Amino acid sequence: MDALITAAARALAMGDALGALNRVALRNDAPALALRGIALAQLGDLVRARALVRSAARAFGPKQAVARARCVVAEADIALVSRDLARPAKALAAAWATLEEHGDRVNAAYARYIELRRLLLIGRIDQAERMLAELDPARLPPALSTVHELVTAGIAMRRLRSAAARAALARAGYAAHRAAIPALTAEVESASRVLNTPAARLLAGGTERRLLLEEVEALLASKALVVDACRHAVREARTVVSLARRPVLFRLARVLGEAWPGDVPRDVLLARAFGARRADESHRARLRVEVVRLRAMLRTLTGVSATRRGFVLVPHRARQVVVLARPVEEEHAAVLACLADGESWSSSALALALGTSQRTVQRALESLAASGRVQPYGRGRARRWITPPVPGFTTVLLFPAALRDG
Repeated sequence: MDALITAAARALAMGDALGALNRVALRNDAPALALRGIALAQLGDLVRARALVRSAARAFGPKQAVARARCVVAEADIALVSRDLARPAKALAAAWATLEEHGDRVNAAYARYIELRRLLLIGRIDQAERMLAELDPARLPPALSTVHELVTAGIAMRRLRSAAARAALARAGYAAHRAAIPALTAEVESASRVLNTPAARLLAGGTERRLLLEEVEALLASKALVVDACRHAVREARTVVSLARRPVLFRLARVLGEAWPGDVPRDVLLARAFGARRADESHRARLRVEVVRLRAMLRTLTGVSATRRGFVLVPHRARQVVVLARPVEEEHAAVLACLADGESWSSSALALALGTSQRTVQRALESLAASGRVQPYGRGRARRWITPPVPGFTTVLLFPAALRDG
């Protein structure tokens, strides 16, 4: 490898994309094309970056397996930043196997961290945790150690383990300082702010209070009966009853939880649970049926008793009933949570991350665009959506990882 290529590669490793471009901008050989692509990716020109990396992969000969594998890893990295989350993982897995076989353990590890971050974005927390356990960060350079700790912190946040997340972020900050790459330092600082901004709202006794992530963790470990509107469940310590697939029952539980220790009139339950503006006998009959179902679902945690006006929760053991609500409750909040990372997303990537259909996401985006909350650019399959980060709260409990597992 000649001196200019070596110097450009070192500049890229230090996060100096412009310095790397100055050395290889006028060259069209395969190594230069690859370095130019990576440099443009660092500068944010992802479309040209991907084209250059693909050209480099084609330009490397069949005997240059390691160089071609590195191009595959670089393209996967660009795809991650571009939120091309549906990209098949087989090519990346083959690339890291080739790199490990030829002794390039650093780039092989980086390939795995790309896949780990993709798994986090689409809510595959169990799978990400298993893959992370297979990696040993002890021999990694500082830049990759930073990435390792950021992934560790991301998993801990989604598992609501605030102490583990803080420890991982502290290690990430130390590693980023050793790496001396400004972009990594900024990423660690951004992740750290998540732990110091409100993550949810506590509704109890007619009052509302914002909670940090560690306060949410403490609440869920307490003896209170929690109607969890972040995961659509009712829980008390380790006992959890999921109502994610029973939206009417969950709405009933939430209304009853917000009113506790008081009862809720039947007309209010009908309006909030069923959207009935003018209740008739059929609505009242349905309410009785749904209350019986709710009583059966929550029998291990609480009773649902009839009163003269309506219904009330009667916990078996808990002395307090509270509602844990998302920091922002509005239509399409989950879509906004994904877009709040400041990256550009396609509708297909959002559908994959949220576990819903692409058409549902497209309707949500069109509605948000009409109100000026999001902005599209590009056309057809190249269309992307972006919005500025939402200030004042963390979106950890809005992410699909907080709603579903594995």
